[in-house]
Amino acid sequence: MISTKKQLRAQIRADRDKFVAHARPGIIVPQEFLDRLSRGLTVASYVPMGSEADPAPLARASVDAGCEIVLPHVTSRAVPLRFLAWDTEVALVAGPFGLQQPADTADERKPDIILTPLVAFDAALNRLGQGAGYYDRAFLAFPDAWRVGIAWSIQQVEALPADPWDVPLHAIATEQDWITP
Repeated sequence: MISTKKQLRAQIRADRDKFVAHARPGIIVPQEFLDRLSRGLTVASYVPMGSEADPAPLARASVDAGCEIVLPHVTSRAVPLRFLAWDTEVALVAGPFGLQQPADTADERKPDIILTPLVAFDAALNRLGQGAGYYDRAFLAFPDAWRVGIAWSIQQVEALPADPWDVPLHAIATEQDWITP
């Protein structure tokens, strides 16, 4: 039994690395997601790091529906992440923690949908992130945004320890399923 979030993160990351090394998975784009999209919505996506699940299929579907894509921008642990407009013709810049993000001169946007990376999740749609709380703070800053976790099915665990500041997701997309409460 894994007892701490730190231990769980280490185990799930190792499992995720093995899974991606042996498979060429792709995240599904369910009809329920497509039904939420409409011209003019702002969808926050992200550039995956390492073996994180890639939200590109959902981001492409969003663009096809006329949505604007924004990406997270991080400066330091003390400053909340911002969602900045992404011009696909402009190169991303290196950010802290190995992130690729828009330059800090890009326009800030309020997301209607947030596609979020995660380390682990459970059937109650609790999310275990990297541990810095960036997305939990973003979820509180944008309470009306629809929160969609992007993960591989092997990242699902029976139950996650939830702290009072943890914000559950509305849905999770994996290579196999679309999971809702």
